[in-house]
Amino acid sequence: MVQCTFCGKEIKKGTGKMLVKKTGKVLYFCTSKCEKNSVNLKRKAAKLKWTEEFRKHVKSKKKK
Repeated sequence: MVQCTFCGKEIKKGTGKMLVKKTGKVLYFCTSKCEKNSVNLKRKAAKLKWTEEFRKHVKSKKKK
């Protein structure tokens, strides 16, 4: 299964969106919320509490 490029959730087959940039990089999004935050608003996933990347970032800080 493919993971969302922004939030890290697994995308079920037949759902989500795939965006291909001019550079050839492929981005997968599970919802329009993830797509808007990444593409339109240019937010970083590590700064938003509801993303997996944020949880990994906080967890790594607690280990130190």
